[in-house]
Amino acid sequence: MSTPANDPGRRLIRSLSERSRGEGWEAPEGDLAKYRSRWRSALRFVLQRGVFRLVVRSAITPSTVVHRRVKTVRGPFVLVANHSSHTDAPMLAQGLPWAQARFLSTGVAADYFFRVWYRRFFVRALFNAFPIDRDGSRKNSGFSRRLLRSGVPILVFPEGGRQQTGRMADFKPGGAALAISVGVPVIPAAMVGAHEAMPKGRSWPVPGRPPVGVVFGEPMLAEEGESAVAFMGRIRERVQALYDENYETILGRPLPGDEESA
Repeated sequence: MSTPANDPGRRLIRSLSERSRGEGWEAPEGDLAKYRSRWRSALRFVLQRGVFRLVVRSAITPSTVVHRRVKTVRGPFVLVANHSSHTDAPMLAQGLPWAQARFLSTGVAADYFFRVWYRRFFVRALFNAFPIDRDGSRKNSGFSRRLLRSGVPILVFPEGGRQQTGRMADFKPGGAALAISVGVPVIPAAMVGAHEAMPKGRSWPVPGRPPVGVVFGEPMLAEEGESAVAFMGRIRERVQALYDENYETILGRPLPGDEESA
């Protein structure tokens, strides 16, 4: 016998697929509809996992680790990752299982990517991108929340910019606040080796096809009454743990600092 949708007992269900279906989402309308377009997702599959994957593999040696519960997520979610280089967004989009990645939307600077038609076409075709205001105009304020409510998962880099030194910065709580307000899970992900392969200031990875890995961890849900700051603190700890635990396997050398303690 199935549990009624309005039964309080549903709150105790910890299955991420059940949670997402239980919350539900609105049918996208107007400009939002393109973010769940099937023909656009088919084009993105060809570009991301065909053409662009060949470009990525020509420059770096990629690897992917995916926690088994990632595949149980249905519907919208917030993908949260550390931000090391321009390789991050394509690696995350390519590494996530397609059932979860097909509508994944990445926020990009509106003033740079959305004002010129060919840049707008490129980021929409490749990353299902949505605009983020950097000029204080708030023209696109609330767009990421509307996407989640329309069934579109989003990618968030909570450090606010690429790492300067390779060390993970503090995470801003906006992504956690979105997940809490809409009632969706967070998938934590760690980019490993991206800073070493393509530090800030370079327009192309260093020679020799350096190793770069993306690790998707077990999806997370906010606890009852947990604040966005506290939830993002837990998410950052998980991303840092994923990074530390997989560093040596992916890069073939000990994590800096471990050599001294060995």
